[in-house]
Amino acid sequence: MAGLLPAGPAFAGRTTVDIGCLYPMTGRAALYGKDSVAAAEMAINEINAAGGAAGKQLRLFFADDQSKPAFASRIARQYIVENKVDFLCGGISSTVGLAVSKVSLEYKKIFIGTDHASSRLSIENFHRYYFRVSNSVYQSMAAGALYLARLRKETGWKTIAFIGPDYEYGHGMWDDLKENFAELGITYQVVGEYWPKLYEPDLTPYIAAIRKANPDIVINGQWDGDWIAFVRQANAYNLFERTHVFNFDTGGSYEVMEALKDEMPLGLVLSTRHNNNWPDTDLNRKFVNNFHALTGRYPSYSAHGAYAGMYAIAAAVNATGGTADTEALIRALEGLHLKLPKDPDGFESYIDPGTHQIVQVQAIGVVERNTDFPPATAMLGHWQVYPAEQLMPPRALLERRRQGHFGSTSPADGAGGR
Repeated sequence: MAGLLPAGPAFAGRTTVDIGCLYPMTGRAALYGKDSVAAAEMAINEINAAGGAAGKQLRLFFADDQSKPAFASRIARQYIVENKVDFLCGGISSTVGLAVSKVSLEYKKIFIGTDHASSRLSIENFHRYYFRVSNSVYQSMAAGALYLARLRKETGWKTIAFIGPDYEYGHGMWDDLKENFAELGITYQVVGEYWPKLYEPDLTPYIAAIRKANPDIVINGQWDGDWIAFVRQANAYNLFERTHVFNFDTGGSYEVMEALKDEMPLGLVLSTRHNNNWPDTDLNRKFVNNFHALTGRYPSYSAHGAYAGMYAIAAAVNATGGTADTEALIRALEGLHLKLPKDPDGFESYIDPGTHQIVQVQAIGVVERNTDFPPATAMLGHWQVYPAEQLMPPRALLERRRQGHFGSTSPADGAGGR
């Protein structure tokens, strides 16, 4: 792992491609940062052992962004100005992602987002130097809306409540779900919106309010420790026996299953951005097992995003023959196809030229007893898999949401899928 080094020339004139990564290595989100670093290093070792990219070795720089947008922006500028990195990458928090994206635009430096999920990065705040290699919240909510459309036919649900963190990620998720409901013609009555602060420890007032509102379904947009706390506290209130609760973005993540063990209610319908037990392919098993051999634990979804980011950079450098020309690299990334661990047989992830968002399938599953990935005692199964093209925002939505926003001109082709 490289530290901060003196300034150097662009990679066309040297033997390395330098990548400046920003991840939280301290605080509540540190697990995701550490998993991202481990997976990025794993990918780089694989790529370099196979000859690198266009004959050049990939070299990583890491810094703790502390999940603070202003601090992350300063690191990004330091990477660009002092270290002369060729790419920026990373970001767990959506607010960090938005801040670093602005630096990327300012310096015309390609930024590969590997985990943060706000759809604003690829819609309202879209610009040509930003690419994302993990699913956005829009895609997760598109899959969730399709699942709930089918459930409507089966149960006739009418009322809904939403609870999510009171910052960009949570508010954007709720907006994206409502956008997808509108696209599908689903009508509903909102009986409650609840906005706990990120890392707020006592969620019982919100759970009590949800019980009182008595919605047919509850959409939870919390992640990591907040979602874990919600499940534990909701168990005490018997909320899962009273209503249907869904978490379509990160609720089924391995680290959640690992933390909750037998406290995770069986039968919950959840999803996440990468599953250790789906798809059951050689590539996914290899990724999961290699990560476990390297770290002693199974990967969180953040690991997959970082792993994908390194392979995307290598593929773009290969496609351009090792040129340092930014415009050539952008053209190589637009429409780039990558076979990734989360891709089922017969499908290959690709980057949509109109949003610079990776296009991937999403699997929604049911919590079942499974001890194959200890110490977790449950995993998702009984999958519903949604085609990638059905999860992308339609062109009309892109045009409407991009009106008046910075850097929001999009290429003429490939803008969205549905």
